[in-house]
Amino acid sequence: MRIGLVGKPNVGKSTAFSALTQMPVDIANYPFTTIDPNVGVTWIPLPDRCACYNLRERRETSGRLQSNSEEDPRAGSICNPNSGSCIGFKRMVPVTLVDVAGLVPGAHEGRGRGNQFLSDLSRCDALIQVVDVSGSTDLEGNPVGSGGSQPIEEHRFLIGELDSWILGIVENGWERVSRKAQAEGVRAIREHILERLTGIGATESHVSVGFSSVERELQSSADPASWGIEELRTLSSAIRKSMFPISVAANKADNVEHFGPELEAEVESNGGTVVFTSAEAELALRRASSSGMISYQLGDSDFELTKDGEEKLSEKQRAALSSISSTLSSWDGGGLVGLLSEVVFGQLSRIVAYPVQDETHWVDGDGKPLPDAILIRRGTTAKGLAFEVHSDLGEGFVRAIHAISGRVIGADHELVDGDVVSIQAKT
Repeated sequence: MRIGLVGKPNVGKSTAFSALTQMPVDIANYPFTTIDPNVGVTWIPLPDRCACYNLRERRETSGRLQSNSEEDPRAGSICNPNSGSCIGFKRMVPVTLVDVAGLVPGAHEGRGRGNQFLSDLSRCDALIQVVDVSGSTDLEGNPVGSGGSQPIEEHRFLIGELDSWILGIVENGWERVSRKAQAEGVRAIREHILERLTGIGATESHVSVGFSSVERELQSSADPASWGIEELRTLSSAIRKSMFPISVAANKADNVEHFGPELEAEVESNGGTVVFTSAEAELALRRASSSGMISYQLGDSDFELTKDGEEKLSEKQRAALSSISSTLSSWDGGGLVGLLSEVVFGQLSRIVAYPVQDETHWVDGDGKPLPDAILIRRGTTAKGLAFEVHSDLGEGFVRAIHAISGRVIGADHELVDGDVVSIQAKT
């Protein structure tokens, strides 16, 4: 699962990346602070309780586990995650973030970081565009104080650059393949487009979406061999929407100058979400938490001072943190983590499955309960989960056992959110 952080220079992408991943990156008030993409891992909470809630209930009912005490530092959780954490049945799962260099108008023609920026986005499952709603930068990311670019401008130029990038790839060799299609039919064109776009992660499904869009929007263009620039633009735009769903982090919202409803309407009409935030404010809370001054959960706006915080923070520092918390809590959507969660579980329709070795006790071979929580596409089968765990497990798949019900399930059984599954395979 890879999510790209994109946008023009100097909008706070690297600050957002650092707030989410706690990785140190260069943050400065000038364009192209980021040159090579930063790649890191962040953690988001599952929308529902971890399966260890049900496991605890089973063990307590059978007398194998005492009821949870108030002193339990994990607030009842009994899973043993190989990665991430689980406290109070709130399971955190990993998502890879890619923070790429700022995009300027004309990138598809080589301006700024040019096509390197665009290729850095390939293999991303979705994009979060960070836009500047404070009006403090122009469309190329240069500081202007106030009266800078409109958020809707930033969004539309990103879409335009992505569409033009894909169009340029598709157009390469188009005359040759259109002549070939006159003899071999539409299949030659489909194969050409797929071959050209495979390198940026396109699949047959994405190409089919593009063809369907042309057929629906330009009904007079029945013969792909005769397609011109209008048809290819429509095709490229549809493929982009399918490959790179986009949501928006409306950053620097504590100094918002202008934000029209047209951006929200446009993003939401394409299945995305807009969330207001201040990446600087979220980063300040993360840093205070990392230094042990506050107790703070990723994605929350509230915090509590720790013992060290009570002793070491000045009244001015406490007031600043309290002001940050109040500002973040005034916006809906849960900030950067809330937006990321909506992208993963809403826009991309991911669900979670828990593969285990022992379907009775819900443990792996080392006796660790529910060690893995894997994000999978809705509609993934039992065999598909086996491949997610390991290719050898998928290739040797024999059957699976649905640990919650105890039923044997076959390779084509579609999993639902929260399933605990034991996979049996040939060794």
